[in-house]
Amino acid sequence: MIRLLGRFLRPYLPQIAAIVLLQFVQATAALFLPSLNASIIDNGVATGDTGYIWRTGALMLAVSLLQIGGQVGATWFGARTAMALGRDLRQAVFDRAMSFSAKELNHFGAPSLITRNTNDVQQLQMLALMTATMIISAPLMMIGGVFMALREDVGLSWLILVAVIVLGTIIGILVVQMAPLFTSMQGKIDTLNRVLREQISGLRVIRAFVREPTEAARFDTANHDLADTATRAGRRMMTMFPSVFFVMNLSSIAIIWFGSFRIADGYLQVGQLTAYLAYISQILMSVMMATIMVMIAPRAAVAAGRINAVLDTSSSVVPPAEPVMAVTHHGELSFDGVSFAYPGATEPVLDNITFQVRPGATTAIIGSTGSGKTTLVSLIPRLFDATAGAVTVDGVNVRDLDPDLLWGRIGLVPQRPYLFSGTVASNLRLGNPDATDADLWQALEVAQARDFVERMPDGLESAISQGGTNVSGGQRQRLAIARALVRRPEIYLFDDSFSALDVATDAALRAALAAETSTAAVVIVAQRVSTIRNAEQILVLDDGHIVGIGTHDDLIATCPTYAEIVESQFKASEVAA
Repeated sequence: MIRLLGRFLRPYLPQIAAIVLLQFVQATAALFLPSLNASIIDNGVATGDTGYIWRTGALMLAVSLLQIGGQVGATWFGARTAMALGRDLRQAVFDRAMSFSAKELNHFGAPSLITRNTNDVQQLQMLALMTATMIISAPLMMIGGVFMALREDVGLSWLILVAVIVLGTIIGILVVQMAPLFTSMQGKIDTLNRVLREQISGLRVIRAFVREPTEAARFDTANHDLADTATRAGRRMMTMFPSVFFVMNLSSIAIIWFGSFRIADGYLQVGQLTAYLAYISQILMSVMMATIMVMIAPRAAVAAGRINAVLDTSSSVVPPAEPVMAVTHHGELSFDGVSFAYPGATEPVLDNITFQVRPGATTAIIGSTGSGKTTLVSLIPRLFDATAGAVTVDGVNVRDLDPDLLWGRIGLVPQRPYLFSGTVASNLRLGNPDATDADLWQALEVAQARDFVERMPDGLESAISQGGTNVSGGQRQRLAIARALVRRPEIYLFDDSFSALDVATDAALRAALAAETSTAAVVIVAQRVSTIRNAEQILVLDDGHIVGIGTHDDLIATCPTYAEIVESQFKASEVAA
């Protein structure tokens, strides 16, 4: 936590210096007030000197105003610094998460990353705010209070020592008990977020299989688990303040009791006893402020560890040190002995994959579920990096290409098309921010999406909800295809992007695409043979290996795996008919 805060608070050292100075001013003023009050009682009230009372009272007023000014200034600088810290931490976590490859994203998980960028950052932000507004003054008040109390009377000093030791022991025991509970709470918040996210995203599936009671019970379990842990931590936290006030009140009683004997013996005056009571209260209030720190610090330390875990994780897809900024070829794609294995896996997902895609040609990839089709496509835009062999785009290894240059040459339509909240136009312009409305309508027409967009109330400006949940699966796919077409890339990657389309729409879209992508390299991952049968080159994957490559007619004759796929689909078609 210290390392993280030191790193992100370094730019705000002038503000921190101002906070410390202002807190010193207000603490000094607060410590001076009981002494002035004692002087009024002993030298003004006791002697009947009204002028002395007015003069010292005016000085007390001035000191009080100085204390208020210092506290207000420290709070203002503290709030600005804490909010800036939260802003910078959120930006840093977001930037690091955006640099992650699919491997790191899968490792942390979306719910955990969201929690770390919101709840965890908030814990550190609260720590910084409380430190700036309260905690910095606590040691000043404690040390100064002890000094001023001893200045009034040394004979009662043992009461301060006893009170601080008793209170420190109580707080220490509670801290030891609370720290593991706070650690557990952060993990349980992650679990609750994950369960809730799954249930909201999979609501249709839950209802379709009548799993509402089961999912409600699963959420209830996660919710109660978090609530029980928070309750156990809360029970320990709620004993802190009563403990502080109990020790404080008991100390006041003891000071009055023993102080009365010292007054009777002539060692102490009434005003000095009043000041001593004020100082013991200030000392124990400082301990109480430290108690607040004790409550916040363990949870903030856990949050800092989780944030550091993100910031200290580097992407497995590393940008090149000296990237290639220009290429001479356009739309050429090549796999040369490419293999890929997930970390810790005993077998590779892809093994010795070799093929080429030329501009103006379509290469289709087909195979059973789990054969590595999506993984193969993911290697081209460097969502993963190959563990062996080379993937080249326009004659240059993708590891050596400037990332923006690589992504600018690729139009990817993922297996699960995702639309962002906004409008149809804003989603399509993700592919090309400078596209005109005419460009958007042209892309929609090719993607067979123009008809349903025209039927929407506002056309291109019709609202799209987050994830595209207000349109059907087939409409989402067509809008995602249109988004890639607006980009006009040199390499199109369609990862099972036609699965939600009916046969007629599929055929019409492929016919329109043929003209639109005539000069580009096209890679299509598909399950239906009818979608890929006219491709110039078809790759048949089986368990991460290429078991056949060629045209549709060649593969039927030479590749048993492909022939089996074709036979099963034709039989299915005949049965359906």
